[in-house]
Amino acid sequence: MTSGDRDEITVVLAEDQTMVLEAFAALLGLQPDITVLATVTNGPDALTSVTEHDPDVLVTDIEMPGTSGLDVAAELHRRGSRTGVLIVTTFARSGYLRRALNAGVSGYLLKDSPISELADALRKIRAGEKVISKELALAAWDHTDDQLTDRERQLLREVAEGSSNRDIARRLHLAEGTVRNYLSTAMAKLHARNRTDAAKIARERGWI
Repeated sequence: MTSGDRDEITVVLAEDQTMVLEAFAALLGLQPDITVLATVTNGPDALTSVTEHDPDVLVTDIEMPGTSGLDVAAELHRRGSRTGVLIVTTFARSGYLRRALNAGVSGYLLKDSPISELADALRKIRAGEKVISKELALAAWDHTDDQLTDRERQLLREVAEGSSNRDIARRLHLAEGTVRNYLSTAMAKLHARNRTDAAKIARERGWI
């Protein structure tokens, strides 16, 4: 593609499930106006690939190794990148949608959407439009505001991954008592029975 050929939509795909990634790449490759420049399987590589290829759109899942798709979107937004970000995920949760919009994404679709809908979304995003699946647009009206702090979300993500308070304290260079205090506050906000329950509730709401 030459720099003057603006009828072609260039895309980078980020997805940690190889079969899904290859299916997306193959199906989008059949579209005459869409070119997949690169495929990656984690967040850090997604950032690197966008920097290297400067695509029109990054298509990314939310949960990936290294850096989540939402964090990648937020970093690209912070950098002022021209690349639009389309989240394609299984998570039909208003909490994730709100976080995605706050991160500056251009679109949010579910993985069970037809490939034609994904292709149309890429075209709309290239044209400067926002795209949100109808199911999520309706769900966005039924939500509980996220009251967690960034630190509480960080610790709950660690809990969700099976880390003990001691492990979390060592990894994040915090006192173990400080970790307990943060988690206790998060548990109170979520009306959770224990730290594991708090992480489960936060994940179900799309807050972590």
